[in-house]
Amino acid sequence: MPERHKVLITGAGGMLGEALTLELKKANEVSGIDIGECDITDRDKTVEVLSGAKPDIVIHAAAWTDVDGCELDSEKAYRVNSDGTENVALACKACGAVLIYISTDFVFDGKKKAPYKESDRPNPLSVYADSKLKGEDAVKRILERYFILRTSWLYGSHGKNFVDTILARAKPEGVLKVVDDQTGSPTYTKDLAGAIYMLLKKIFGGYGTYHISNSGHVSWYGYAREILRLAKSTAKVVPISSDELNRPARRPAMSILDNTKFIRFTGFKMRHWREALGDYLFQPG
Repeated sequence: MPERHKVLITGAGGMLGEALTLELKKANEVSGIDIGECDITDRDKTVEVLSGAKPDIVIHAAAWTDVDGCELDSEKAYRVNSDGTENVALACKACGAVLIYISTDFVFDGKKKAPYKESDRPNPLSVYADSKLKGEDAVKRILERYFILRTSWLYGSHGKNFVDTILARAKPEGVLKVVDDQTGSPTYTKDLAGAIYMLLKKIFGGYGTYHISNSGHVSWYGYAREILRLAKSTAKVVPISSDELNRPARRPAMSILDNTKFIRFTGFKMRHWREALGDYLFQPG
């Protein structure tokens, strides 16, 4: 019988946290904390709560992911994403837990012409990306037993996401303007949770940084078109440039992640983003 792990998830009420809880509780003892139970920016409280829970594994999914919001309030961004992650890492060190830290494709500048490998040098373009990278640095500095999982373009139930936003804005006679000069891999939280389930089977070894995303890639414009096609919407979508959109934070032009290292380690390959999107759109209920 496979070993059951005692897993604690930070940000358990968020989009990824909800998916992780549903997936991992099938074969593990899972508990979760959110801002109401524990503010990760409070170091003493974080150490107290995690030490009291005595987890084998902590999955740190709590973060401030509003990219433009982070640009406008850098103090909060670093407090939550950098200092908060440092506090969680210190708590893991105190209670002897393995840490799985969820990071982002945005740590790269998008100038590479091929998918990014874990060995590629990060160069964040935004406060959000830099705050997440500093979280990675804290994890590596404090712990020996950790997994840093970089993923991309997350969407799923229980949270604001691009798919739902496009569908909400789609009007029969309307026109949606979506950027066509940013390329990445949309990743379904259900699939990422499934990949982490597979990782837990090999959790005590192979520590380090891994890239995990649904396979294939697309621009935000192409992604929007596929959402509308699957939803049988008659709304029109037109491509624009990032400069035309003029958002506060810069995004990488190309942030496709190479998943080869994770596939070799776990034997698990993520399905194509189109298949995952169809599953999300046509899920029961």
